[in-house]
Amino acid sequence: MDAFSNNTVAPNVAFETATLAIQGNRGPNVPTAANMTEETAEDFEAFFLSQVFSEMFSGIETDPLFGGGAGEGVFRSKMIQEFGKSVAHTGGIGIADSVMREMIALQEEK
Repeated sequence: MDAFSNNTVAPNVAFETATLAIQGNRGPNVPTAANMTEETAEDFEAFFLSQVFSEMFSGIETDPLFGGGAGEGVFRSKMIQEFGKSVAHTGGIGIADSVMREMIALQEEK
């Protein structure tokens, strides 16, 4: 018995998902064009907000007692990225909606 003989679940799930997609019945985990467009617009807003937050945090000095060092710059940039993602995911400031409308309009022109 080889290592792959017990793996019968994954091929069945993949087959069922492909069958549903062909029939037009998309399961909850099958991405649609609308979902991908919405996700891309939200990612754009998160990036934009990260850039804004980066400028906001650029003037803040680190505490010499507990802060500083090479690692702080890395962790601060990661923290700012997560701030941007969090704000965009919880509704953002409206950029994602505008970007998504424009993306849909561009797709409809083709």
